[in-house]
Amino acid sequence: MKNERTELMDDKFKEECGVFGIYSRDGHNTARTTYYALYALQHRGQEGAGIAVCENGKISYYKDMGLVSEVFNDTILDTLKGNSAVGHVRYSTVGAGIKENVQPLVIKYIKGQMALVHNGNLLNAQKLKEDLEKKGTIFQTTSDSEVIANLISIHSIEYGDIIDAILKVMTEIKGAYSLIILTGEKLIGIRDPFGIRPLCLGKIENSYVLASESCALDAVNAEFVRDINPGEIIIIDDSGIQSIQTKPAEKTGLCIFEYVYFARPDSIIDGASVYQARIEAGKQLAVEHPVQADLVIGAPDSGLTAALGFSMQSGIPYGQGLLKNRYIGRTFIQPAQQQREIAVTIKFNAIKRVVDGKRIVMVDDSIVRGTTTRRIVQMLKDAGAREVHMRVSSPPVKYPCCLGIDTPSKKQLVASHHSPEEIREMIGADSLEYLSLEGLLKTPVGVKCDLCTGCFNGKYPVWF
Repeated sequence: MKNERTELMDDKFKEECGVFGIYSRDGHNTARTTYYALYALQHRGQEGAGIAVCENGKISYYKDMGLVSEVFNDTILDTLKGNSAVGHVRYSTVGAGIKENVQPLVIKYIKGQMALVHNGNLLNAQKLKEDLEKKGTIFQTTSDSEVIANLISIHSIEYGDIIDAILKVMTEIKGAYSLIILTGEKLIGIRDPFGIRPLCLGKIENSYVLASESCALDAVNAEFVRDINPGEIIIIDDSGIQSIQTKPAEKTGLCIFEYVYFARPDSIIDGASVYQARIEAGKQLAVEHPVQADLVIGAPDSGLTAALGFSMQSGIPYGQGLLKNRYIGRTFIQPAQQQREIAVTIKFNAIKRVVDGKRIVMVDDSIVRGTTTRRIVQMLKDAGAREVHMRVSSPPVKYPCCLGIDTPSKKQLVASHHSPEEIREMIGADSLEYLSLEGLLKTPVGVKCDLCTGCFNGKYPVWF
């Protein structure tokens, strides 16, 4: 599936994965609640979706390739009955985009059953997998999540308790992870010691939920309780909630791209509003790089909020100069260059009456390869724009990430080997300016964690 992605689609960082879990003590329809929550998290992964439920200690599940709406229907949901559930939307950062790798990952072992959903990426997964295989472990998938599941099952047998097993596993795995684990008796949430991937806790009457983003809580009318802390384990069962706080990293590192691009604008992550962060990024961009222009527009959809902030700060009117076709599909195949060019005009179109004769400020959240940016700039000029000034609400992306984001190799990151002026010439813009890293770090107002900025400066909280 991944090889079907277009150059157009590859000109942005790929979303990670989305996880959700619910434990109900009042007969809540957990499968449908999870289904609605996954809809809210669909932006985090479009390759596959799955739900596992537990009833009377037995776990059943359904998962498949495709969007949430393609995978599930009323008939399937009616078969998934239980007082607890976990769900997952997937984008494959490690492991092929095949059905076997779709989560939840459900395993049977001597202690019973376990369903696991994972957002993130292990850096030492291959070494751990090789060690397990030498001891006789057989793997059914190519996902690093199966490494975690096998380690937990092995240590559960060794220690006699799944929580002790998880504590042991957290000392063995290295990387980024937000995990939700469903057993016959418990729902367990785990966040890595660096806090690289988000996870939050909510409540619906007598039910508790865990989710990658607070927008999923809103979708199921859950009250936001709090964020799960870096290095924290949350255990939910019939007795209520228990928290075990393992030692967090000396310096945490929530992925700053949650605020730049990944998360939905209506989410609150680690104390900071994503929407407000993008507004502030646009404002700061206007302060750092003012320009004489007639209209500010944003790249749909990820650049719209920052564009609004730029307009608010600069006083330049905000407008909709580009239209995005939301029905293009996620695997639009273009085997030839000519067809790739056509794909851009199918996905985006300039509104000629809006941009004709105007000096345009075009705001986007990032430039990865620059291919789509170049075509959009040309599209605006073909529609009559006198000038196109690119403003980017993050610094130049120079380094790839192996912590749960599918980024191109360094040689494919245009800013890793070209100056801003060279990029400006490549994309055909009249000017190009990026938000400074210092400016970006000011934008998640009230954030409780330190932020990972490795894709900009190569300084990651954990080395790979």
